[in-house]
Amino acid sequence: MFNLILFGPPGAGKGTQAIKIAGKYGWVHVSTGDILRSEVSQGTPLGLKVKAVMEAGILVSDELLIEIMESVFRKNNTAGGFVLDGFPRTLNQAKELDRMLVKLGTIVSLVLSLDVDEEELVKRLLKRAQEQGRKDDTEEVIKNRLVQYHQHTKPLIEYYESENLLKNVMGVGSIDDIFTSLCESIIS
Repeated sequence: MFNLILFGPPGAGKGTQAIKIAGKYGWVHVSTGDILRSEVSQGTPLGLKVKAVMEAGILVSDELLIEIMESVFRKNNTAGGFVLDGFPRTLNQAKELDRMLVKLGTIVSLVLSLDVDEEELVKRLLKRAQEQGRKDDTEEVIKNRLVQYHQHTKPLIEYYESENLLKNVMGVGSIDDIFTSLCESIIS
């Protein structure tokens, strides 16, 4: 089983690329945001837990996120691999993910980080905000989100570098060019 983590700041295109990678290799695309929304809308026991937490305005705990991830891995135990999109977001989540994967007899195979300069990210996010009518996504708000991302992701990048699992990929160019670069990193 090949377990890929895809990192990238807001606007880097990781969601788009994660879906393309999963499709090419026949792996399961795992977006924690999508899973949380799906569990809530289906009214599953896990969804009811998540809904209560979200309605209270609290972030979903690492423990609950790991429970969700384990459920996804168990439901798809015959999959050839997984593409994790948006998880882990903290060092604690990364370590808990490692423990959970070992329990399931597998490991993180590779971590790819999409590198895009801040100016390009701001441009992409402002365009996306305009297209989606999100008036609250101002340049100042976007820059703050990028600062937050880098602060939270830096320890993860260092952790996966120390495990010799991290590869950086330029996230600038056409969607297809970036996809080709990502695939080359996976097979090399």
